[in-house]
Amino acid sequence: MADDYSHILLTGARGRLGTELVGLMPGIRATDVDDFDVTNRASMEAAIARQRPRCIVHAAAYTDVAGAEKDRLACWRLNVEGTRNVAILCEDRGIQLVHISTDYVFDGTTGDYREDDPLGPVRNYYALTKLVAEAVARVAPEHLVIRTSFRPRQWPYEMAVTDAFTSQDTIDVIAPEIALAVGRFEAIPYQTLHIATERKSVYDLARRSRPDVRPGRRADLPVQLPADTSLSIDRWRALKESW
Repeated sequence: MADDYSHILLTGARGRLGTELVGLMPGIRATDVDDFDVTNRASMEAAIARQRPRCIVHAAAYTDVAGAEKDRLACWRLNVEGTRNVAILCEDRGIQLVHISTDYVFDGTTGDYREDDPLGPVRNYYALTKLVAEAVARVAPEHLVIRTSFRPRQWPYEMAVTDAFTSQDTIDVIAPEIALAVGRFEAIPYQTLHIATERKSVYDLARRSRPDVRPGRRADLPVQLPADTSLSIDRWRALKESW
């Protein structure tokens, strides 16, 4: 019989990751801003009263890195204040929290970052909000912060940079891994976990789905990006081998 995820409430269900998780996790309580606005405590309280979840997967986020530089207030409200509201709600109600974070919390000078490596200094405003969001998510006594990074199945831009390195992958590769971790939340003896794939340049990743993508450099972009945010996934590999 398939696993039942009806005890889990998902925020941001219409986002790129949320859409995938809904398809992968039968019965999960899929919510978005219309019925679980993380910036509105009354909306959240009403949804919790209806759904009565044991776990919240917080995937709702402002993820437009370039847009965050122009609309900092919206980015801060969703990524920081929204996460704080979710964490406090989880603390008050004894609900487990799985918070989706990003590789951009690292400064990108060395790469191969492990879960316990120091964070920052960040390279852009989006990264700042996600770094702060991690801190406020840890207000929830039972929490798991998953750092990850993903792209659409098809590379959406005409250019990809050759001088930025990452462990991100396409959403169809990353989402099943996150679904597995969420389903095994109680068997994970850590509060931070990296879920990603092998180190590669952004350009090499883009070419997998768009062979004609044009090579570029970070200096060509309108926002500052870190040079190497590749993540060590040794902890995640060891966990999967033990299950």
